[in-house]
Amino acid sequence: MNAKSTPTSSTQADPATDAPARESQNDSNAMWGGRFSQAPDSLMEAINVSIGFDKRLYAQDIVGSIAHCKMLVDQKILDADAGDQIISGLGKIREEIEQGKFEFKNSLEDIHLNIEGRLTEIIGADAGRLHTARSRNDQVATDFKLWVRDTIDAVDDALKALQFALIEQAEKNAATVMPGFTHLQAAQPVTTGHHLLAYVEMLGRDRGRFRDARARLNESPLGSAALAGTSFPINREQTAKALGFDRPTANSLDAVSDRDFALEFLSAAAITALHLSRLGEEIVIWCSAQFSFAKLSDAFTTGSSIMPQKRNPDAAELVRGKSGRIIGSLIGLITVMKGLPLAYSKDMQEDKEPVFDAAESLGVCIAAMTGMIGDIEFNIDRLRVAAGEGFTTATDLADWLVRVLNLPFRNAHHITGELVGIAEKSGRSLDELTLEEMQTVEGQITEDVFSVLGVAESVASRTSYGGTAPDNVMAQVKSARERFL
Repeated sequence: MNAKSTPTSSTQADPATDAPARESQNDSNAMWGGRFSQAPDSLMEAINVSIGFDKRLYAQDIVGSIAHCKMLVDQKILDADAGDQIISGLGKIREEIEQGKFEFKNSLEDIHLNIEGRLTEIIGADAGRLHTARSRNDQVATDFKLWVRDTIDAVDDALKALQFALIEQAEKNAATVMPGFTHLQAAQPVTTGHHLLAYVEMLGRDRGRFRDARARLNESPLGSAALAGTSFPINREQTAKALGFDRPTANSLDAVSDRDFALEFLSAAAITALHLSRLGEEIVIWCSAQFSFAKLSDAFTTGSSIMPQKRNPDAAELVRGKSGRIIGSLIGLITVMKGLPLAYSKDMQEDKEPVFDAAESLGVCIAAMTGMIGDIEFNIDRLRVAAGEGFTTATDLADWLVRVLNLPFRNAHHITGELVGIAEKSGRSLDELTLEEMQTVEGQITEDVFSVLGVAESVASRTSYGGTAPDNVMAQVKSARERFL
């Protein structure tokens, strides 16, 4: 709805829009009862309405209402015939929504009143009995928890699929040598499989955070009513069990004002997005002409409108970019919640859009990254050459001096630095120096030193637990499949 610059009361509607205005007033008054004599001002409706986004909660709202209805019947609070009509009507509404036949009305504000309003049209006045012993406050908290729980399950499945793709590539590249970086400077040779498995571990922690969030949210607010509970003899354990919750919430004030579950979801989503962004950045670097470490197919790249030679890694860049959007959603909701007294305040209507947006963005990013990891082709020859650039086996030389010559590491570090200086001045690598040149710096060095100066030998020697040696990578691939898949 577009608000005009000068507020206009809905009771002074333009003749051309008079019928919708009367409908809005009638709908609003029917839902709100006798407290209000006028429909809301058009600007009030514009700021108050949430049906445009919270209609996503329709399935959870209907499931929660059915559980509530059955409990009311079992507790003799609601007549069984009325309960049957309500449940039948809710089933019809679900069909209408899923078939695209349901008319969502801004005048009814949100998904709860839209469903109740349609239920009244279908079965009549008994629809109003459904709201006995509950409030929109506990209703929305329940719906939102159910939605977040369902979304966490979907995210977990998606992250598992991404881990599978990474593990498959790690196995294929268990012995593929590449440069490992610190400060984006060549540091030591590693295997590509080892590098990819680092992201498998990150995603494993992400899945753990989502599981933790799911476990904490799995308490049912339903039955807390507006904030103080209800005088009706309800059975909260029954509705909690029916909806798959572990238990009912212990405090009604906390239950209707809690949005920790949304914040935890966004926090886990933000950290996951950060990990995806880091991997996206690496793919951008790897696929650049200057690095040429890897290549993506046309399925995940685009061209330039002016430069025909370009192949842009747009999918990776968008994963990187959307991370800011997801992190922003977390900051936004934290800011909304930080100053709210107990219990419910209308500010909390602002909880859903950031969660919905972050969930959608995260889902797209995980799917895109899974596709890219399956699609990417590594330039094994270029990786091998790059692995030896920048004197990456210098640490292996220092370790050899300690292990074989029994020198203190600080002495070995100094000797290695001198040898790197000699190689750098002459434009050679360490393994291209002669034994005689090395002995001018340290006379005890023998021919055996050359056994550690090749990149393949370097990675093969890194056999400590968690190290980059190809045999380690294969063992970790097996372990990762057992732990995560």
